[in-house]
Amino acid sequence: MQVELSTDPGSPGRPNEDFAAIAPGVAVLLDGAGTPAGRDSGCTHGVAWFARTVGGLLLTGAQDRGVSLTEALGTAIRQVASQHSGTCDLKNPCTPSATVLVARAHGSDLEYLILADSVMLFQLGEGEFRVMTDPRLDEALAGLRPDYRQLPPGSPEREAGWQHHVCEVYERRNQPGGYWVAAADPAAAEHAIAGTAPLAGLDAVALLSDGAGRLADRYGRATWPEIGGILSRYGPAEAISRLRAVEAADPLGSRWPRTKIRDDATIVYWRIC
Repeated sequence: MQVELSTDPGSPGRPNEDFAAIAPGVAVLLDGAGTPAGRDSGCTHGVAWFARTVGGLLLTGAQDRGVSLTEALGTAIRQVASQHSGTCDLKNPCTPSATVLVARAHGSDLEYLILADSVMLFQLGEGEFRVMTDPRLDEALAGLRPDYRQLPPGSPEREAGWQHHVCEVYERRNQPGGYWVAAADPAAAEHAIAGTAPLAGLDAVALLSDGAGRLADRYGRATWPEIGGILSRYGPAEAISRLRAVEAADPLGSRWPRTKIRDDATIVYWRIC
């Protein structure tokens, strides 16, 4: 198992709400969903605590090959829900949550689990790549019109528009016909996308948090095969460096309107030996 891991927080003054960890034959990445400014999550612990606690328990559970990745995730969510103090309101629609990626070698296969919009990139050899993600967030939000993005960055009008949009997004979270993330309800694990790929056909697999994938899916400054090539030749730190250079060239979000000028960015790159 040959793995490289790089992470970079979006804001120096805020905790990194991504979590990534590795054990023999297992890689885990969670991308915590930050609570918007001015909104109460109902939790005294915070998103970073949630991501690393679920992630650590998930990594432990996933090392038992007799347990499915879906079961391991459901158990981790259940255990973390029990660790919240009595003052935490787990029914709050903004309760801490996270996207989840897991890759696990099991016999002759690589098992994978994907929940929400982080990306898993399979390198199949000879420059061929396969992008895997959970499309349900985009599908659930397709009817929404985030008009706030057209308003001046930092303006009260944009902030009000963003807050309204957030409410619409959270109303669709962990609901039939909506999208699913790891939060307080372990049943969300049953809605994860899970499958297998033959190890013999894989050169590498990469796990990218939403912030790290922006270079392709938000900014269009690289294709997924190009990102795969960067990871293969130079490693994940270089991919994040190129992402940050693009964001530095648009410091106000004028070219690419976005709420977070820089998001936490984390990449795990696992070469299949």
